[in-house]
Amino acid sequence: MPKNTIVFFLLFSFLLLLVNTGFSQQTKKLKTIIVDAGHGGTDFGAVGQYEHSLRSNEKDVTLAISMKLVAELKKQLPDLNIIPTRTSDIYQNPKEKANIANENKGDLFICIHADSGPLNTGKRQIGTHTVTRYKVSYKGKGRKRKKISKPYTAVEPLYEYFKMPLQRNGTSVWIFAAHKTSDKLKTIMNEQGQNESDFEIESGSDSAFNSFDFNTPEGRAIAQIYAKRYQEKSDRLATYVNDEVEKTNRPALGVNQRQKGIWVLQATNMPAILIETGFINNPEDERYLNSEEGQQELAESITSAVKRYKYQLENNNHASNN
Repeated sequence: MPKNTIVFFLLFSFLLLLVNTGFSQQTKKLKTIIVDAGHGGTDFGAVGQYEHSLRSNEKDVTLAISMKLVAELKKQLPDLNIIPTRTSDIYQNPKEKANIANENKGDLFICIHADSGPLNTGKRQIGTHTVTRYKVSYKGKGRKRKKISKPYTAVEPLYEYFKMPLQRNGTSVWIFAAHKTSDKLKTIMNEQGQNESDFEIESGSDSAFNSFDFNTPEGRAIAQIYAKRYQEKSDRLATYVNDEVEKTNRPALGVNQRQKGIWVLQATNMPAILIETGFINNPEDERYLNSEEGQQELAESITSAVKRYKYQLENNNHASNN
């Protein structure tokens, strides 16, 4: 075996040992949570469009739920730093949101959205109306043949068209897709324009690794390990959120991975989830998302999930219950 191969193998094994034992032996603390209200400003998101809807804008619903979530997290976890990406109706592109999370060295990124879907168009008869039609006949032959149009009236039904509401309702939780791990890896390796000196492998990790060169072969291997860990932690928190929603007797639609990927989840250097709180074009969900009770219930459910995640993280117990 070539000497340089042996050296690399030994170095990689040492680094792997540090990640799997040295880092894990430290007590990891949850310090900072970023709460993102989806959309905002000129970006309305989904809009209630079915007949007799409340004409809700997703950007307003997500802000209301996010602000209640921030308040509930601060109330139940007063030692944590809770940072909202926005507190008013402003537009932020996904890169801005990710930068806020990364610059504040978040340990969790929780993104609040509302779902929707294509609406079918219905029609119904609302009356009749009289129209003029023409009966066409011809007289004569050859060049003398003439077209004769004789008008007559007819009664026709009069219809109106409307958008039908979605039948699907419930809350779903999303994490960045497993096949998009390479995008998360790029963020960890600071290819989003951040300084390597600003990067931290994980909260509570050895500061000697904060300026580690992740563009070396062994550095890339370490980054891949952490991208996988972020995926696992995101899935764990998402599962806890789904469990807590289920306790409210609200439809819990499980943990999902979108094949196209979710940019803001992949561009954050931390475990990240996106919660589709409900379907804005379903009547039951739209009322729920606009109600103080529904918004508060969601905030409390997500907070309970975060507390379970925090307990598991800091006690290294995979079967925690709070």
